[in-house]
This record gives sequence, C-alpha cells and structure tokens, in this order.
Amino acid sequence: MCVCQTMEVGKYGKNATRSGDRGVLLEPFIHQVGGHSSMMRYDDHTVCKPLITREQRFYESLPPEMKEFTPEYKGVVSVCFEGDSDGYINLVAYPYVENEAVEQDDMPERDQPRRKHSRRSLHRSSSGTEHKEEKPGLASDSTESSIQETKSPRVDLHIHSDVPFQMLDGNSGLSSEKISYNPWSLRCHKQQLSRMRSESKDRKLYKFLLLENVVHHFKLPCVLDLKMGTRQHGDDASEEKAARQMKKCEQSTSATLGVRVCGMQVYQLDTGHYLCRNKYYGRGLSIEGFRNALYQYLHNGIELRKDLFEPVLAKLRSLKAVLERQASYRFYSSSLLIIYDGKDSRAGMFVERRPEMRLKRVDSSLPEGLQDGGSTEPGSSAQPKVDVRMIDFAHSTFKGFRDDPTVHDGPDMGYVFGLESLINIMEQMREENQ
Repeated sequence: MCVCQTMEVGKYGKNATRSGDRGVLLEPFIHQVGGHSSMMRYDDHTVCKPLITREQRFYESLPPEMKEFTPEYKGVVSVCFEGDSDGYINLVAYPYVENEAVEQDDMPERDQPRRKHSRRSLHRSSSGTEHKEEKPGLASDSTESSIQETKSPRVDLHIHSDVPFQMLDGNSGLSSEKISYNPWSLRCHKQQLSRMRSESKDRKLYKFLLLENVVHHFKLPCVLDLKMGTRQHGDDASEEKAARQMKKCEQSTSATLGVRVCGMQVYQLDTGHYLCRNKYYGRGLSIEGFRNALYQYLHNGIELRKDLFEPVLAKLRSLKAVLERQASYRFYSSSLLIIYDGKDSRAGMFVERRPEMRLKRVDSSLPEGLQDGGSTEPGSSAQPKVDVRMIDFAHSTFKGFRDDPTVHDGPDMGYVFGLESLINIMEQMREENQ
C-alpha cells in the first residue's frame, strides 16, 4: 500500500481521473508513437513522464523564442505505484513537495553526470508527501529486446480511443490485431510498470514531469516522431553508449539526412483506422525509404494531404531560424513531433466514397470527430491546423547549463541539417504533386 494514499489532492485540470478523490489515476497516453519513457495521461490537457533532472532544468531554462516549439512545462508530481490483490497495477499522481533531506540526483546510470543541482519547490500545492530517491524508468536496449521474456504486469485501462490502431509489420502488411491505443504506448507502459514493480520493495514514490498534451486540440491526431540530428549521445555518455549511438546513426538516415523516423500514426479515411509505425521500422530506412515514410504520413488512405505542405513547411522554417540563433545549444537525442488532424474539412465527402457506407451523409457510427461540422466545401481555403514541437531534452546542453564541462560553439548544426533535409524533401514532394 502506498504511503501517500491518505493525501488530499488539490484542484487539478478537469477530466482527470480520480483515485478515491485522493489522487489522479494515470493512464497510458494512447497517442504515444515513439520514445522509450512511458508517457502518461494526467488530464485532457496534460501528460506526464518520469522525471530526469537535466530535462526538468532544461525546460525551466528555455529561451523565450523556443517556447512556441516545445510543450509547456507545468511542474512536478509525486507518482505512487499501487498494486491490488487481483494483480492489477495503478499509477496515481499526488501533489509534490520537495523534501530537502532526501534530494539527490535521479539518474544512477553510468552516462548521467553526478553533480549537485539547485533545490527549489516546483509545485505550488502543499502536502506532507514523503519523497524518496528519484530515478527515471528508462528502458535500455537490452530491456527492450527482452521485454517479451518478462512477465507483463496486468494493466486495467480506462481510457480508449474511438478509432482502432493497426501496426504495420516489417513486411509492410497490416497486422491482424486492431486495438484502441497506439501499440507503442502500451509497450512503453508495461516496461515502465515492470521496472517499478521490480523496485517496489524499496521504493513507492517517483517524480514525474507535467507537460502540455500537444495533441489535445486535434480530434484525430496524426503524429510523426522524428529523431533529429547527426549525433544522439550526450556529452556525458560512456564510451560504450556513445559507440552504440554512433552505430545507430551511421546505419540510418541520421547520418545521411540528420533525421530518422522514430514512430508515427496516421489516420486513414478509407478504413477509419490509425496506421502505426515504430522506431525499428525507422532505423532501417534508406533515404528513399524515408521519403516514402513521409509520403505515407501525409496520405490519408484516399489522397495525399497536399494542403499540409505549406503550413508544415512554414513551421519548420520558423523553427530552423530560431535554432540558428541558439549559440552553444545542443539537442542530442531529442525528437521533433509533427502533428496534424486526420479530421479535415473534406471528411464528409471522403466518407461517401467508402464502399461499405454508400451514404450521402456521415454515418452516426463514425468516430465523433468525423461527425461534427465537417464540412466546408472541398475547395475551402482555410488552412489546416498543424503543430511542430521539440521534445525529449534529457541530453541537451548549452553554455553555463548545470556547469557542464563541455561547451559547444555556434548552433546545433546537426539538428539544423535535419531540418534542412526535412524541408527539402517536403518541398520536392510538393513540386512533384502539384
């Protein structure tokens, strides 16, 4: 039983799932398409992830002009690992108050620098929550490869998507399984719970970062997760880890383009499903394969979303200009999310073309996102809503940050190179499909 179950929780965002009015029950974030740290849904507007101090401090230190391109940082919560007699496991969030007596670096891995950092409370709520050591639950490659050998914890999921997900396998065929969450999300969640369960005798409390849910505004979020830059290892990485990361870059489009696919989901109007890809697919792509993956991400199963080119390109060019002004910054191992809505203004027209429907209006059995107001005429000039956000800053650095011994000159040209490649490929695709 968790020590903090008697805590009263202050007022949080609406639509947060309560655990006996004492905490917020965390659920897997069903639209997580990449990464190895489990993202959890806190409420409709907020997600959370295991806290790494370097990433937390980086969010706090962001230059103002970068904030448009990163999730809003909302603070920290204590997360309690709870199991019941039936074997089901829950994660419950409580207000976090820093305990000076037990504060310590949170990443005991060999590639995390061990240095003191400033101590200050990040959450404005107050409680008597006891805080023990911090440690992020990040999966190593060996953990990922052996996950099938580990007995998975039982997970009782309350949040589901109205739209099924289908994972594309290595042979580009559809998997037979249709599920109500991105399969990568559940994979990460089960790995996270397995690690926490293995530590449960020693520790019940963890620190999680609260971040903006950047897909909240999209009814049918189509998400592309891109690992950016020509280098992925941080300055603090061990020789072994640096060599491992360099090999991944050399064998993928990270070396040739400065960017590789880390995961994606794209809504298909012809089937009513999300199609999903994961990072293993992305690692094996050639330059042409990367172009094809980008094309697939922009294709809704019926046609290429040519209306997305200009708004996405505008965001990428703006981000490139911002990063070119950030001298000494390095964003090693960070990712870039590109997001658009699978529910576009022509949804009603496309639905009529689905042979199994044969309707002149949108059928009520469709996901709610395709029913309401869909439908301006096909020639509508309204630009679709898109978003571009940088995420994952656990290995980022800049001059003067946490007394990092290595100081870099100029902007992160590996990251900028990746943005240039992305812009060039999209511009070529636009020209070829005018």
